[in-house]
Amino acid sequence: MSRIDETKEFIPVRIAVLTISDSRSMDEDRSGDVLVQRIQEAGHVVVDRMIVRDERDEIASRLRMWSETPVIDVVISTGGTGLTGRDVTVEAHRDVYEKEIDAFGTVFTMISMQKIGTSAVQSRATGGVANGTYMFALPGSPGACKDAWDEILKWQLDYRHRPCNFVEIMPRLEEHKRRK
Repeated sequence: MSRIDETKEFIPVRIAVLTISDSRSMDEDRSGDVLVQRIQEAGHVVVDRMIVRDERDEIASRLRMWSETPVIDVVISTGGTGLTGRDVTVEAHRDVYEKEIDAFGTVFTMISMQKIGTSAVQSRATGGVANGTYMFALPGSPGACKDAWDEILKWQLDYRHRPCNFVEIMPRLEEHKRRK
């Protein structure tokens, strides 16, 4: 089972938070606020935060820009993962991913099932990697952001988490780009 190895030193991760919304302002961004609070409480650093409209090209452009920024290790977006016509966050993420973390969506659905039952099928949470940067697309509700952080990301972004975590393999995410 999962555990924290207290003999290892905590390594802060640098995270950008992206809210996808046509109508929210920073003052009304409760989901973004939840993520920022939990990220900081866990000892990580929020290096950037912004809101972009539900436009696939705008979302993908921001994801690409942040994935190419050396001071950003992880991007977490919230919003636009549903089924309506304006929900294009998942498609934008997949436009950018080099590799998808398939099990992220599965594990998120399992956690959501415990909280909201079969309504969990309406979420398309996803995770992936681009340019050595982890990217996660979460639903736009504060509850979903809490669940994703508290049950998955808090642990996988902690270097001390055993038996394994995302942080310990960060240095190897781009090994395919090195010369042989």
